[in-house]
Amino acid sequence: MATEQDVLRALARIQDPDLHRDIVSLGFIKELKVQDGEVHFDIVLTTPACPVRDQMKSQAEQLVLGLPGVKSVQVTMKAEVRSGRRLGNEKLAPSVKNIIAVASGKGGVGKTTVAVNLAVALARLGAKTGLLDADVTGPNVPLMMGLRDPQLGQVEQKIVPPENHGVKVISIAFFVKQDEPVIWRGPMVHSAIVQFFSDIAWGDLDYLVIDLPPGTGDASLTLAQSVPITGVVMVTAPQNAAALDVSKAIKMFEKLNAPILGVVENMSSFVCPHCSRETDIFGGAGGDELAAKFNVPLLGRIPLHAAIGAGGNIGYPIVASDPGSPQGLAFAKLAEAVAARVSVASTRLLPVIT
Repeated sequence: MATEQDVLRALARIQDPDLHRDIVSLGFIKELKVQDGEVHFDIVLTTPACPVRDQMKSQAEQLVLGLPGVKSVQVTMKAEVRSGRRLGNEKLAPSVKNIIAVASGKGGVGKTTVAVNLAVALARLGAKTGLLDADVTGPNVPLMMGLRDPQLGQVEQKIVPPENHGVKVISIAFFVKQDEPVIWRGPMVHSAIVQFFSDIAWGDLDYLVIDLPPGTGDASLTLAQSVPITGVVMVTAPQNAAALDVSKAIKMFEKLNAPILGVVENMSSFVCPHCSRETDIFGGAGGDELAAKFNVPLLGRIPLHAAIGAGGNIGYPIVASDPGSPQGLAFAKLAEAVAARVSVASTRLLPVIT
């Protein structure tokens, strides 16, 4: 009859495609029980956004059923997101496991659209997710998330962020009049961003996505130097001009020792809403070039489609309004790729289990 050690040896043949280690040494196998030919165990992944969870479950069942004396196998797939926080003040938002900054070197590349849809996609995949609008002087997240005038609660002298599409959201726009400009110098921007962490009741989150303003200004510096971020997702467009500015932003984050999780090429091609034909209207290959130059992965390509902009205008991101569309699926794949990179970042901090 097969023993627990036999089962573990069999399961050690399964490799995580992102972490490049077997699921036994990674500590994924939990609650293993072997009795009278019946085997029960959990596979606890590092993210609910794992794209190979079904294949991993099927492979585990087949391997264990091939052991002598095994009559049945019951595998339960679970997920426990690990913390990958590395930089900054660990006392800021301690219940948030991973802080992901979404940045760009220039405006107009759709960075906020990417941040919003990334956050909603992670939530739809089962992760506890928040979204922080750090673009203090141009906060557009509330509009895109359908939270123009939310009611803010309070608990233990902290503000409770409103929620929509399964995502907790905070923005400076919640605290100023709709048409009132925010004219602040650097120290005020720094203070506001720190307060978004210290004075907000985020609760337990797997991922907190931060929409940074374009460029390399005060908000980005504060985040990289003061906040315990896991890594940065850089958004570019295909044009060479966009890639040049994003390249400067990547170099800034590298100088501040902020890990770059990868690059997203937004508006990579235009998709006709009538015939669905794709056209390369911008030229260039900004995403590929940046990924190769800085030795980071190209996390995804997001097409330019009218439905994406329309969803942002009405507060209903495309990944929520039409998740089965090519655009919605592109954002879902992006979320899986980002979650995988975060898992790699967090797992590298852990010892091998023997």
